[in-house]
Amino acid sequence: MTATTVAPTERGSTRIADRVVAKIAARAAREALTSGVPEGGQAPLATVTVQHGAARVRVSLELEYPGDIGRQCGAVRRRVAQRVKALAGMEVPEVTVSVERLHSAHSRGADRGRTR
Repeated sequence: MTATTVAPTERGSTRIADRVVAKIAARAAREALTSGVPEGGQAPLATVTVQHGAARVRVSLELEYPGDIGRQCGAVRRRVAQRVKALAGMEVPEVTVSVERLHSAHSRGADRGRTR
């Protein structure tokens, strides 16, 4: 039996599901947050649309307040683009970061004193 060379275009293809890319993006966002997920907050969530090998990512997250919101969002954008490219091999032309909630030590203390 002789070994034959198969052209790359005839070997098949790999498709990475949007939900897998979203999981990579959410994990990368969590890694980028230097203060971590705020106490009582939810971990970042990501949604992704993949078209023609490029991923457009939307990340929703909660941040500690006070803090440099712009710097933290920039760090999330960079880390998400870097990790998606490295792990999924996709270009990331757009990362939209949506800050859903701010958590402060003052508001956490106030919440603990309330009863229903």
